[in-house]
Amino acid sequence: MIVRSKLHIPLVRRDLVARPRLIHKLNEGMKVKLTHVSAHAGYGKTTALSEWAKQCGVLVAWVSLDTRDNDYIQFWSGITSSTQQIIPSFGEAMCPLLEKGLWGSLEHVIPTLLNELNRITSELAIVLDDYHLIESPDIHNSLSYFLERLPSHIHLYIASRSELVIPTARLLAKGEYNQLTIQDLRFQLDEGLAFFSETTDLRLTSEQVAELEHQTEGWISGLQLAAISLKHSTNIAESIHQFNGRQHHISDYLLEEVYSHQSEGMRSFLMATSILSRMNHSLCQVVTGQIDSQQHLERLEQLNLFIIPLDDQRNWYRYHHLFSDFLQRMWSRENPDKQEQTHRDAACWLESHGLDDDAMEHFIAGKHYTDAVRLIEKNLHTLVQSHSVALIKWVSALPENSFAEKPMVELFYISVLLGAENWEAAFLRIEKAPARFQALKVKLPNTEWKQAMGNIYFFSVVASYLQKDLVKTSEYFELVEQYMPEGSFFQTMRRYNYLGYDPFVDLLSYINDLHAADAFLSRWAIVMGEKTNYPFAGVLLAAYSKLLYEWDRLEEAELYASQALGRKDIQPFMRIFIHVATSASSIQQALGNPSRASKLLADLKSQIDSPDYQSFMLKIEAEQACLALRQGSVEDALVWLQGCGLAYTDEVSLHYVLEYLALARVLAANEQLEEALNLLNRLNKLLHNKDRLRDRIKVLIVQSVILQRLGRTEEALAQLEAVLQLAEPEGYVRSFVDEGSGIAELLTAYWKTRSSNPVPNTTTVSLAYVRQLLQAMQVTPEEFINEMLTEQETKVIQLIADGQTNKGIALHLNITVETVKFHIKNLYRKLDVNNRVLALQRARKLGILGS
Repeated sequence: MIVRSKLHIPLVRRDLVARPRLIHKLNEGMKVKLTHVSAHAGYGKTTALSEWAKQCGVLVAWVSLDTRDNDYIQFWSGITSSTQQIIPSFGEAMCPLLEKGLWGSLEHVIPTLLNELNRITSELAIVLDDYHLIESPDIHNSLSYFLERLPSHIHLYIASRSELVIPTARLLAKGEYNQLTIQDLRFQLDEGLAFFSETTDLRLTSEQVAELEHQTEGWISGLQLAAISLKHSTNIAESIHQFNGRQHHISDYLLEEVYSHQSEGMRSFLMATSILSRMNHSLCQVVTGQIDSQQHLERLEQLNLFIIPLDDQRNWYRYHHLFSDFLQRMWSRENPDKQEQTHRDAACWLESHGLDDDAMEHFIAGKHYTDAVRLIEKNLHTLVQSHSVALIKWVSALPENSFAEKPMVELFYISVLLGAENWEAAFLRIEKAPARFQALKVKLPNTEWKQAMGNIYFFSVVASYLQKDLVKTSEYFELVEQYMPEGSFFQTMRRYNYLGYDPFVDLLSYINDLHAADAFLSRWAIVMGEKTNYPFAGVLLAAYSKLLYEWDRLEEAELYASQALGRKDIQPFMRIFIHVATSASSIQQALGNPSRASKLLADLKSQIDSPDYQSFMLKIEAEQACLALRQGSVEDALVWLQGCGLAYTDEVSLHYVLEYLALARVLAANEQLEEALNLLNRLNKLLHNKDRLRDRIKVLIVQSVILQRLGRTEEALAQLEAVLQLAEPEGYVRSFVDEGSGIAELLTAYWKTRSSNPVPNTTTVSLAYVRQLLQAMQVTPEEFINEMLTEQETKVIQLIADGQTNKGIALHLNITVETVKFHIKNLYRKLDVNNRVLALQRARKLGILGS
């Protein structure tokens, strides 16, 4: 939940000292992409940016960050919501993406945001305050990507206490970086004089102001503290002399001075409210028990006592971080026992007002773990969907025994860890969970207990699969069947969305050993396929049809794809159904049914009902573009190229490999060969690093064809040999066949090179495999024909054509009937047939026999 007070530009005091030099420096940020305001606490970063935002004359979107914004979705939602407050039409495309959370299309978030920013016609400044609280590498990386591509009329202002983690050297070199440091923020002497004369009742001499300026090094909060403290001094000159040391010593001294001069009631109020990250009078009243809380807040503001209004109505406030930290240290020393109850009081108020995220922080801080677990259970689905980082943080902060009897909390926690690809932590919890769940058998109803066991064994399936151990995966599937034969909710989580348990939807994208996959799928696709209401069967059926298709066993592949297509239970599960339908389309094209292949994809587009509509459409239309190329409709593929929104310079990710592979194919068809090769090189590197063999083989095949078209024949043949070495052990066929004439010509050239080379070749690629691929493409080089049959086998096929029986052939060639049978067996194998009629047809087609 985005707290609206975080998106307001903080109010500035009316008696603020004018700082034209600083404002001018901030104005310079409107000429560049990034302005970084960097200084320690108390140098007025927020105040300076607030004052600038009020008078700069451009639209300003403001986000006050806190530790909860380390969630990727929360962070970018804040920027989107803040912009939406000043431009109501903004964010129409962003909001559906951000609502999906962990398994949403995160790869699309930044490009979509940039596209929406591009459509804004006026200049916009986006201010991120307190960025030092952001520690997430994902956010740093995404912000860096965002900055590189930021439109020229959008300007980012970042305030932080530390140097930026994101790289700025390139921005600096391009003149796109404006930095303000302590030197820019600290008060100069003239500003110090103005501060004391215009905003305080003190009458200090220029020398006294200069001395304070020197002692505080222009530290604004130090001067404010000094002003508050000096109001109670009977000897100002002596008090000023006592302000020695650097800032952190001065702050402790002065804060204690300020605090000690408050009334007992005010000190009690300050202590109790110091734990609140934001507060209003009602919340303050709950944690302090003081009915005059609103008056206290107003009094603190009048005293300029480090309290900041967060909205125009002055309903919500927060303390300056410096002051808040000091008060909490004081309270920890003076009354630590009361903090736990105060945290609980705050949490209960926040929960009753729908601020569950804030409530959770206080329950955990106050060690009220039972309430924390209750709140997690209450919000499990929402937390998994869009607050995954928060869920990981909260559950990690809880003692193990606090949710030992809450199996669903454990299961959802595991699901988040898996979705976040925090596999090591997930595997550890999966390994320990069965024993813990077994201990709950006597405490839970049998149905609930069996469901918990079935779910944890399903996660054991996932863990074994992610470790590419299909034997163990199968063993755990047996346990899932034993405890929960009707299936698990987690098997079809996020059913309408483009991304699910990737890579657990497209199984063959992850498993490199196709023979192990065959043993696994040939069993479980049948077992699961016999269930009538079991959507996860679609995952297995789609995978098996794709495997059989790859091995060119088209009729069998069609059987399993048709079985999956006919299941009503998987049709609402778009991320599963799309794999079934695209597999079925490829099979129909290979079987010589192009109209059927095209119709399957066209019908698929009309069935999409998902918040991820655009992502699904991108995938289907990429499939259509590839199908158009196979069918010779290059013009249709080029139409897709113009409107797909993809570029060869884009960042590539595993979630969109096949879409970018389609882009490379169409770029090549449009004679943009170097661009296609550039994209393929990056895809190959990604897939090699991620150990994704299937898709890497596809990329390398297309690469080799493009190299040949560029005239780089030696490189092309070397690349082809490399991919053949990868593909032969697993029996890849259709990945070659589907690339058409280009790869056929290259395979033919490879065959000729290998056949004519008298020197023994050290390659592990067998010519039999090359022959198999060429046969699958119905391509037969002359050398292939000449060496296909031995002299004796050629005589045998000729005698068969003459109508001779086995006995007649034996008499004619003066050999035994058994030897004739041996030759005929070899003929059938080499011609890839199983009877005399087909053998004669194939021999005539290859030119071995006359027509």
